[in-house]
Amino acid sequence: MTPALTISGLRYAYPDGREALHGVDLRIAQGERVALLGPNGAGKTTLVLHLNGILHGGSGSVEISGLPVTPGDRKAITEIRRRVGVVFQDPDDQLFMPSVAEDVAFGPQNLGVRGTELTNRVDEALAAVGMSEHRDHVPHHLSFGQRRRVAVATVLAMRPEILVLDEPSSNLDPASRRELAEIIVSLPVTTLMVTHDLPYALELCSRSVILDAGRIVADGATADLLGDRDLMRRHRLELPFGFNPHPRV
Repeated sequence: MTPALTISGLRYAYPDGREALHGVDLRIAQGERVALLGPNGAGKTTLVLHLNGILHGGSGSVEISGLPVTPGDRKAITEIRRRVGVVFQDPDDQLFMPSVAEDVAFGPQNLGVRGTELTNRVDEALAAVGMSEHRDHVPHHLSFGQRRRVAVATVLAMRPEILVLDEPSSNLDPASRRELAEIIVSLPVTTLMVTHDLPYALELCSRSVILDAGRIVADGATADLLGDRDLMRRHRLELPFGFNPHPRV
């Protein structure tokens, strides 16, 4: 089966000459949930912005389910951005319409989806995140956790092949954190989760990748990586005090 994501030899330098990615290779299979870990400044955001062509111009290649990310090809990029749904850390960056349903409908409408098909997409996306009863509410009157779930729904309505979550647990109270985890686990979509929340990564992702200084320095079972104290220390990753990634050991 064609991988959901294939990154080969990806290099990128910003206009000021600062090199952010140094030959990144990564493959994610269809249906996997993978955590992308690393300290601040590791290149995680730079890497994610290559997945839908927002950043480009370096060497190497990115393919989404076999389709190359080709920035000069407008038709291909439109399809890539449908396939790769990014949920930003701040839900207010994605919610700007008068009602929840209109926000969720916005993306598919831009693709030309209309009528019953559009209604079905909105209904399905809101049901998937448990927000159906809020469809007519003003988004900014919702709690932060509810807004984040609506932001996820706006991406799900596009029926992406890869869901990218940027710090999904940040600023959530414990109940909202748990509710979002249950939603993420239930979604039948390949997921790449960028997070500093290492217990959340362990809970949701069996596999993790550590990126540091623009290079992938580790790729393996989440519990094994988090349990490697030397690895964690070298790459400035800290588990909460007393947290044991191998609770039965």
